[in-house]
Amino acid sequence: MNSHPNGSDISDSASPPHSLPATPSQDAAYEIHPTAARTAFPKGIEVDLGKGATVYSDDEIRARFVDRKNEVVCEDGKIAVTRVETGYEFKTKRTVPKTGLMLIGLGGNNGTTLVASILANRHQITWGTKDGRQGPNYIGSLVRASTMRIGVNPVTGHDVNIPFSDVLPMVHPNDFVLGGWDISGMPLDKAMNRAKVLEYDLQRQVAPLMSEIKPLPSVYYPDFIAANQEERADNVLPGNDKQVHLDKIRQDIRDFKAEHDLETVVVFWTANTERYSDIIPGVNETSAEVLRSIQSSHSEVSPSSLFAVASILEGCPFVNGAPQNTFVPGIVRLAEENKAFIGGDDLKSGQTKVKSVLAEFLVNAGIKPLSVASYNHLGNNDGRNLSAPSQFRSKEISKSSVIDDMVASNALLYKTKEQLGEGAKKGEHPDHLVVIKYVPTVGDSKRAIDEYVSELFCGGRNTMNIFNQCEDSLLATPLILDLAILAELLTRVQYRVSPHAESPALANDAEEPFQPLHSVLSLLSYMLKAPVVKDGTAVINSLARQRNGLEQFLKACLGLDSSTDLLLESRIW
Repeated sequence: MNSHPNGSDISDSASPPHSLPATPSQDAAYEIHPTAARTAFPKGIEVDLGKGATVYSDDEIRARFVDRKNEVVCEDGKIAVTRVETGYEFKTKRTVPKTGLMLIGLGGNNGTTLVASILANRHQITWGTKDGRQGPNYIGSLVRASTMRIGVNPVTGHDVNIPFSDVLPMVHPNDFVLGGWDISGMPLDKAMNRAKVLEYDLQRQVAPLMSEIKPLPSVYYPDFIAANQEERADNVLPGNDKQVHLDKIRQDIRDFKAEHDLETVVVFWTANTERYSDIIPGVNETSAEVLRSIQSSHSEVSPSSLFAVASILEGCPFVNGAPQNTFVPGIVRLAEENKAFIGGDDLKSGQTKVKSVLAEFLVNAGIKPLSVASYNHLGNNDGRNLSAPSQFRSKEISKSSVIDDMVASNALLYKTKEQLGEGAKKGEHPDHLVVIKYVPTVGDSKRAIDEYVSELFCGGRNTMNIFNQCEDSLLATPLILDLAILAELLTRVQYRVSPHAESPALANDAEEPFQPLHSVLSLLSYMLKAPVVKDGTAVINSLARQRNGLEQFLKACLGLDSSTDLLLESRIW
């Protein structure tokens, strides 16, 4: 097995395994979990729409799609609707590149859990628990463990569902080449033990593999994270020159790509939550200002912003899995100017995901939530860092916006700003409280307690209480994989507006040239608490709409029409 001393293991399932304690996992009888199995369609499924609407070659998928929507204007008590149809042609590269995944926070709970779980899947390691043998899998991953409805069988009338990962060619998690940075230089076997997330017997078996991986030195600016993190900061880039730090991060990415002959790298922030950066004219509102601020080592340039800029300049997708405002306006502009890809913010793993579902259910049922009080306590290092007020404020902001669009959708229940009259700064909104406390005893087993108080028929009240206990990192790690897999996929998708969208044959390349998707990958919203979206577009927090939007986009890349639940044939004679 080849291993990079700076945090990467490049073995694959075909390589000789590292010397491990003998376990049943190496027996021929071991059965790979369906979520970890290799697809029968490594280049994606092939759909036959007839008339050349979707064309497959060894290199790419070319598909026609017509986007249909209603543009609505309400004036003088009338609703004017214009039906708009726009033709597109999508082109998706079918060959999945050799992909690196570099984590900032490699030695943290999420980082060590991700590396260990990939190694367990790659080497088919099973481990003993009080309930018997447990095998590795990718349960909890949207991409690896869920299916997508693509249509109806005309004979049976039943839905046809296929694995999400088969729709288009996607990197398998086992194939990621892993590396990254951390302010703690602890080798990953010891960092995994410190995290106390995984079962002892699994830790024991992956420890020889993990011990060879040591994080690269990272950026540490004490002002941005809690003071209690200083004791971990023994693996940091020297000095305070932020331009030097930026150049070093860029070199790390280039070296990592060259060392492992990688075609692309996804860079992912799963390190500590930072405080919010102040948005200051002349400092971070334009790309030029951001680059000048880095050169002058301005105090409002955060570590996560440096990693984002480095990734953008190196042409690598960058995903922010924490709640701070990494993507200040100037960094978004820089990504757009470089046609680079960014996504964020903050992993949506437990309480917030449930909240987005429940709030939508209540409002759509005509029930009026009056207050939502959310209390959390956890004992991992994330909780310790969030015990500082400025870091908690970043998390509070990302958690608090999750119900906004659901509330704004129903003016029958919630008065708008205009209805409230002069002096109102915003429309009516439920009371929304978020509390996070650090309790070391519970470790990574986070407790989340929510109370929903709603108004019912004729002044009645309904109170719902939810108690949710979950392993924080075991929920977060599959989301990191989903975000990395989808971010890489979306770099291989291009589009062009086509006036011949309904034509049975694909047009030739004399048409408008193909171009990449917009730099801000709002399609990743399903996995994120506070989705970053393209300027001028609405933020959607509804979990159902987020998933539906992602599904429909992937179908569009195959030329498939959007599926609906109209089921008209079952409603008529």
